[in-house]
Amino acid sequence: MPIVRQSLDETDQRIAAALIASPRASWRAVAACLGLSERTVVRRAGPLYADGTLRATAERNPIRFPHLVPMALRIRCRPERIRTVASTLARRTDTLWVDILDGGDEISTIVFLDGTEARNRLLLRDLPATDAVHGWTSHTLLRVFPASLNWGARLLDDEEAARLGVRPFPLSSPPPAPLPSADLALIQALTENARADYATLAERSGTTPRTARRRLEALLDDGTVRLVTETDLALLGLRTKAQLWLSVEPSALQAAGEQLSREPAVRFTAATTGPANLLVMVTTTDLDALYRFLTDTIGAMKQITSVDTTPVLATVKRTGLTRPGF
Repeated sequence: MPIVRQSLDETDQRIAAALIASPRASWRAVAACLGLSERTVVRRAGPLYADGTLRATAERNPIRFPHLVPMALRIRCRPERIRTVASTLARRTDTLWVDILDGGDEISTIVFLDGTEARNRLLLRDLPATDAVHGWTSHTLLRVFPASLNWGARLLDDEEAARLGVRPFPLSSPPPAPLPSADLALIQALTENARADYATLAERSGTTPRTARRRLEALLDDGTVRLVTETDLALLGLRTKAQLWLSVEPSALQAAGEQLSREPAVRFTAATTGPANLLVMVTTTDLDALYRFLTDTIGAMKQITSVDTTPVLATVKRTGLTRPGF
């Protein structure tokens, strides 16, 4: 069983923040960014990856994979079976995020389904066949606002981010084109370990290390994939998570999504189908900070006509990685 850390000291927190901001940063770059010795970074970061406190992975951009059907589901369950249902969802390869929501009888999940047939199997066969599930609502993700995907850089100050050379997720993507099998194999290898060296990536993708490096740079530059360092953000002092389902006037939806995606507390923003048309995932230090976000930020946006705020009770899976204990 992996060790589940309950806290990190200040140095480990700073190293984790740098690696969240730049998942493939070298130990030397992290050391220069934080004003630490490279030896200290190696000695501290190694165990964080070894025990699963930090995990490096990659996430596909659905815009670049047109066959994918990105959806958010809210699933109502029998409370005594909710952990079982959440764990079952987490074991699916097409689920990215699985959260148990406050109240203990509802699960929220983000899925990238492999085409409309996979969507229909999930909604018309798999969920109805699960006796612990009472019902669900499904919401297609029409547009993800990419600025929110750059939230990791907000853990650093501007000078630190500049020294580290943080690569922002591109705010626009070119039209999708079929990817060669070598690129698909490279993406799969990055999903398993986004810090794999170029020799390993080359072996997995059937290319040379030089080609693997060049193709990785290209995939990052055009937004085909996003590299992610996953961790429990409570270890960094961000202990309160919530989902906001917002109803926004249609004419203001694009502007509202872009504005909220740049807020420091926001980790994910997407326009969706359904009664609420904007999904926002927020992480703050505590409930008071969440309250201030709702009153000061959301409250000032007159184009938002209703807000459904649902705290997250437990995270079962994040960015395709199941959390320890599930």
